[in-house]
Amino acid sequence: MNEDSRYEAVRSRDARFDGAFFFAVSTTGIYCRPSCPATTPRRRNVAFFPTAAAAQGSGFRACRRCRPDAVPGSAEWNARADVVGRAMRLISEGVVDREGVAGLAARLGYSARQVQRQLNAELGAGPVALARAQRAHTARVLLQTTGLPAAEIAFAAGFASVRQFNDTIKEIYALTPSELRAARPGKGTRFGPVAPPTTPGVLPLRLAFRGPYAARQLFDHLQRRAITGIEEVSGEPGARTYRRTLRLPHGAGIAEVDEAAGDGWLDCRLHLAELRDLTTASQRVRRLFDLDADPYAVAERLRADAVLARLVDRHPGLRSPGAPAPDELAVRAVLGQQVSVAAGRTLGGALVAAYGEPLPEPAGALTHLFPRVDDLAQAALTGLGMPESRRATLRTLSTALADGTVVLDAGADRDEAERALLGLRGIGPWTAGYIRMRALGDPDVLLVGDAAVLAGMRRAGAPTAGLRERANAWRPWRSYAMHHFWNAPVTEPASPRPTTTESTRP
Repeated sequence: MNEDSRYEAVRSRDARFDGAFFFAVSTTGIYCRPSCPATTPRRRNVAFFPTAAAAQGSGFRACRRCRPDAVPGSAEWNARADVVGRAMRLISEGVVDREGVAGLAARLGYSARQVQRQLNAELGAGPVALARAQRAHTARVLLQTTGLPAAEIAFAAGFASVRQFNDTIKEIYALTPSELRAARPGKGTRFGPVAPPTTPGVLPLRLAFRGPYAARQLFDHLQRRAITGIEEVSGEPGARTYRRTLRLPHGAGIAEVDEAAGDGWLDCRLHLAELRDLTTASQRVRRLFDLDADPYAVAERLRADAVLARLVDRHPGLRSPGAPAPDELAVRAVLGQQVSVAAGRTLGGALVAAYGEPLPEPAGALTHLFPRVDDLAQAALTGLGMPESRRATLRTLSTALADGTVVLDAGADRDEAERALLGLRGIGPWTAGYIRMRALGDPDVLLVGDAAVLAGMRRAGAPTAGLRERANAWRPWRSYAMHHFWNAPVTEPASPRPTTTESTRP
């Protein structure tokens, strides 16, 4: 987009671009999301910024009406595999708050100066400014959804001091912390979090997304694979709640997400042992539910294929589920090799019961955290109903994850991670690709030879020959094409589905 097309998006209040860019008004000193309902400013008074941090760095404060800090994240950071994209994913995970700029640079394999220069050149803000904007958003959520004292919120959000917290809130929101708390949005408000909860220790969030959202298919996907002890799905289709445990930097957590979508958001409740984990927990849930996707861009590209066009129209807003814990997803992918989804789920439950870490207090059916790879690397893994070859692959993978031979964190280099996985005995191209798609959130993975994809293509009436060449036209959204074929309905008589079909979707 150029500045003229961005201004047209602002004039039309186009929510498709919320999070993709921000605009600021020189006469008011305020920056907004493109869909802000306020009166459209004159073109000569408008400036555009790629991030909220860049707008803040130029002296603009956040609009109180559209709450631009609550937009979905830019889909660009999921699609891009360069240093800037990797850095943005790590910053969203809270790495700068925990490890500083030096820690961020070390994870990326660059010097701190190089990272600073690249982020400033492209985004108009460095890692400290980007992390500061994120801390301010976390603080606003805590101020408006809890009754915690402001001093506790300051440190929970990642600020180094109460004074820094007060100054930042005043600068970004033009309100003191107490004034910001009093300005909390009501329950029916389009933007921002819901009103404070009545249940102590529970943080209610509205996790924003853009465009249509195919919640039913995503919840079906999670329900079929839910592992006893760490996950559960309750309720009837259309009104289900997904719950799972989270291993977070400062303690355990539990996330609950409702299937019924609001006007551009999913309702989520977080139970955290440490409030400092709020940013990390919310970002991991966002990745699991693929909430930063751009369904408009995906649909535009995939509709160029006649068969996929029908599938896209049937399931608008279909997402590609990610993973809240990349190491966990990798282990589960190996567990599910060459077995059905139900068998893989059973194996996962047995693994959790034998090697998982019990929660301090069970929460309904949630009793454990998924096992640490450090523990699995040394485990015998007997009594789980797996052949020795599978146990050996699990130990090999767990060892590689534990010692850093394979890195699957939010800022991992996807190509290097896939090469490292393929270098492990027992892991082939399909497993490495599946891990890349879900654990690393790559939107452009093609699982050549996947039985379920081929079956879906046959059901949809699509030719299966020359898949690799045909799929080049689907770039950079081939992962979404995989999910559309997995969800393809029966449109013509087809041969019985192979019994190994589900083995390709652990």
